[in-house]
Amino acid sequence: MLSGAEITIQALIDEGVEYVFGYPGGAVLHIYDALFQRGDAIKHVLVRHEQGATHAADGYARATGQCGVCLVTSGPGATNAVTGIATAHLDSIPMVVITGQVPTPVIGSDAFQEVDTVGITRPCVKHNFLVKRLEDLAETIRKAFFIAQSGRPGPVVVDIPKDVTDPTIKIPYIYPRDLNIRSYNPAKRGHLGQIRKAVEAMLDAKRPIFYTGGGAILDDAAAPLTDLVRALGFPITSTLMGLGAYPMTDKQFLGMLGMHGTYEANMAMHETDCLIAIGARFDDRVTGKIEHFCPHAEIIHVDVDPSSISKNVKVQVPIVGPVGSVVTDMLGVLRESGGRPDQTALAAWWQQIDAWRGVDCLRYDRSSPMIKPQFAVETLYKVTNGDLYLTSDVGQHQMFAAQFYPFDKPRRWINSGGLGTMGFGLPAAMGVQLGHPDAQVACISGEASILMCIQEMATCKQYSLPIKVVLLNNGYMGMVRQWQEFFYESRYAHSYVDALPDFVALAQSFGHVGMRVEKPDQLEAAMREAFAMKDRFVFLDVIVDPSENVYPMICAGKGHHEMELPPTMSERELA
Repeated sequence: MLSGAEITIQALIDEGVEYVFGYPGGAVLHIYDALFQRGDAIKHVLVRHEQGATHAADGYARATGQCGVCLVTSGPGATNAVTGIATAHLDSIPMVVITGQVPTPVIGSDAFQEVDTVGITRPCVKHNFLVKRLEDLAETIRKAFFIAQSGRPGPVVVDIPKDVTDPTIKIPYIYPRDLNIRSYNPAKRGHLGQIRKAVEAMLDAKRPIFYTGGGAILDDAAAPLTDLVRALGFPITSTLMGLGAYPMTDKQFLGMLGMHGTYEANMAMHETDCLIAIGARFDDRVTGKIEHFCPHAEIIHVDVDPSSISKNVKVQVPIVGPVGSVVTDMLGVLRESGGRPDQTALAAWWQQIDAWRGVDCLRYDRSSPMIKPQFAVETLYKVTNGDLYLTSDVGQHQMFAAQFYPFDKPRRWINSGGLGTMGFGLPAAMGVQLGHPDAQVACISGEASILMCIQEMATCKQYSLPIKVVLLNNGYMGMVRQWQEFFYESRYAHSYVDALPDFVALAQSFGHVGMRVEKPDQLEAAMREAFAMKDRFVFLDVIVDPSENVYPMICAGKGHHEMELPPTMSERELA
């Protein structure tokens, strides 16, 4: 016999939840009391803002593959969590968010700390529930975890009124293991006939390329994907969210594609005659102008979400199913057929790709007396030997990290792709570090982004999280400044970040180590010193060139073949 509060905690235990990220308040005090009485059965992480709770749960989920869990109160607790819920929704991250609600008799009366949490979150969740009956609570939580983690993952909100968690009312606890949700039945395998058709198209192609997205990582498809790409000998590119699904240091990898993708990746996309899209959703930052997207290609699209197929780009060979199983089946069909691609055509295709690679589109001025942000990321890679869980905030530093820190393993690159949430990096790093306590974890950020959730440095202190923050400090909202330079005749309207704190002193005030680096020849030593402090949170304030821009860049309304390249490149070099 358990109360609603006890049922909530026991259900989390039965789901194997290790961490709950949360912040208490009146509507969830019964739940917090039940959590307290269970001792260490579940570890609770007290964040300093509900947005931090959602981002930390999100980072934990991305890095471990497990479902992230949050617990927040009603009203402002729930609304503070909305940004993190939307972040997880757009990147398809499995998360269960338990929100408190005012007692059922006063719902709709504008009671203290009441908001319509279900209504507010409906556009940015995979699903949400309002539990009005104690008898429905256990089954609802079970459904929430099942929905969050199956099919195309996503956040699920469970809104629980306070009277449903009343400790004086108890019922028999039964936690259902088997669920039958009639209206929800995600695909478990891809159609074998479509898979065979896709393999035939690959073998007939003259200029093929794989294009992979976050789905390849979410479904743990890295191993079969790598085997398939190597077996065929095809080039492969990736979205921002898909980095690490295929080893980025491998010669077949062309770099990231899209708005800030490499010249070779984008040109190969434009010229391909067979595009194999694996777990990607054809986002506008990837496609550029739709009318110019892959004009010569037959498109194969593998995705677990049928609504993503042909939503933005019409495809010729759709395959609905979990990415991992579909790619495994593709490999099986390929081996069974004994077929091989046209080696002469493939060699010519690689020759063209190598010519595009010769452009060296990521070059930058290495003789500058100022620290270039690209150099800072390269130095970070050198110091960590490429063995790092790296979170990022959003902006130029995010793009530089994606371009200059090659990830050879999945779930190592943790960033907000779809929503582009400033403030994501630090709390996400907390979740990553808790999920992998013995790993090196760093957050790369900018001075505008880091200030949005800076209070979570207190959480890092409380839980002794040895995260390293690498701040690429250029004094601007860097990407905003870049767009203003390109498209607004250098009218830098409110993109200069004035009145910045002394980040070294700020880190020290939270009980951490702060370091400031201003010269290129000081950077490597400072980073090595920071990472040598295995048990300390270190804040590296790296002063970088404020005028540096991210290249290449596809401007609005342009196609993959119409990139803006670094201004140091001459027309002769491109020819």
